[in-house]
Amino acid sequence: MEVIEIWGYLSMIVVLSSMLMKDIKKLRVVNTISCCMFVIYGIVLGAYPIVIMNILVIVINLYRLIKGE
Repeated sequence: MEVIEIWGYLSMIVVLSSMLMKDIKKLRVVNTISCCMFVIYGIVLGAYPIVIMNILVIVINLYRLIKGE
């Protein structure tokens, strides 16, 4: 198993753990971290749809966190 594959699995685990959170602010913070991890994963793989989607989710999460929603 390559390092990038392990990184992808770790990213997946962080996403899944964020979905188990009851506090929406914690969910958004942990989900933003996982999205950053997936951006790195997508860049290394050259999978730009993964990069674009996760950047958009990061923007949405940050917007919601700043707005206090």
